[in-house]
Amino acid sequence: METAPRFAVERTLGRLARLLRMLGFDTISECEHPRRDFAARVDSGRVFLARSRGGRGEPHVRRRLRIRSDRPADQVVEVLRALGIRPEAIRPFRLCLLCNEPIARVERREVAGLVPDYTWETNETFTRCPRCRRVYWRGSHTERALAEIRTWVRRATEEGGEGEPAGHASRPAGKDPTASA
Repeated sequence: METAPRFAVERTLGRLARLLRMLGFDTISECEHPRRDFAARVDSGRVFLARSRGGRGEPHVRRRLRIRSDRPADQVVEVLRALGIRPEAIRPFRLCLLCNEPIARVERREVAGLVPDYTWETNETFTRCPRCRRVYWRGSHTERALAEIRTWVRRATEEGGEGEPAGHASRPAGKDPTASA
């Protein structure tokens, strides 16, 4: 099985970083680190995503992708398409959206009083980030996010890249990444 890509994103792409984490991709963001420390934290195995053309202070990486879109959803599609990320590589809701740590299932009693009453009454399963302690649960927001992920995957696999007519897939669609979520 091929390993999932890992990302580092420049300061201007903070929303993209959170969306890539939602898809399950290990993503560090310049927004979360002092500028001088960020470059040191970016190992050569990460794909560096940037809006700029490159310059002083940028981390040394083997792979760099310039993001052209202004809209975060379009940026996700751009990354999926440019890197040829297959749908089966997407593992939604595995990482904390805030701090990039893997989230873990917790006993329901551990989150008593930490979630809204309705959420407590209607959910049996909760996960939590061990670092920032943020609590996650499956709700209507989860279904909306899964629908959005399906849309991104469809767009990335169905729309052509530059010079390729829309509607011609550059690679075949794979397993629905949201089927096991």
